[in-house]
Parts: sequence; C-alpha cells; structure tokens
Amino acid sequence: MRKPTLKPQVAVSIAARNADNGAFLLVKRGRAPSKGKWAFAGGRVEFGETLVDAAIRELHEETGLVASNVTFFAPVEIINNDAGADYHYILCVHTGTARGTPIAGDDAADVRWVALEDFDDFDVTDSTLDFAQRIARRDQSSNCD
Repeated sequence: MRKPTLKPQVAVSIAARNADNGAFLLVKRGRAPSKGKWAFAGGRVEFGETLVDAAIRELHEETGLVASNVTFFAPVEIINNDAGADYHYILCVHTGTARGTPIAGDDAADVRWVALEDFDDFDVTDSTLDFAQRIARRDQSSNCD
C-alpha cells in the first residue's frame, strides 16, 4: 500500500469590509484547521473556478453575504506539520466589500462584523490580524490621495 502524497492545496480567503463602516467580516471557524479561531471567510478553490469566484463563493457559503469589488491582495503560505494536523495551503488573500447581516453557514460556528480596533476581543488568527492591519493601512493611504 502506498503512503498518500501530501501536496499543497490552493485556497482563498476574503477580507470583506463593511461598505458602510469599514468593519471586517470575521468567521469563527467550526472545523480544523484553527477550529474556534476567528478569521476571514475562505476555503479551497474548486476545479475550474477562478480565485475571485472562489472567494465570492466562500464568503456566501460561510456568511450568506455577497461580496463586491473583489480583488486579489496578496499570497501567503501556511504550513502546519503538527502531529495529526498536517496541511500546507497556498492562500490567496482577496479584499472586497459587503453589506447586510451575516448568518453563519457551512463550516462557520459564528460570524460578525468587527472593527479593527476590536480584534483584541476575539481569538483572531495571526495571519488574519496581519492582513487586516495591512489592508486598513492601504485603504487609509488610498483615501488620503
């Protein structure tokens, strides 16, 4: 019997901001990896799906909301070799806007609009905090132009 070959998985996340107040849409993960932590909506890209379409789909599946103005922001590689939890994601982070009252769906345990200054009140993944800060700086500097 051959041992399965572990390969990197292509995944997306979407840092959706509230079009009215700039808060970020965070999802409390209901499954591993990072079960119980707050992060942007996201998941694996399906065969034949564009990265932007995958980000829009994942946001809708996990929150019930539809994103607009979705664009690629940056890549990040997430590798975990802990016993029993091996994964390697090539994560393509996107930004976009949304409106409305989110409802947790799919593998989301909870979902909320959260202002960046309130992230400390949530158990947010390190990469989510890093990207939220980077996106907020980008958006602030583009508003000053």
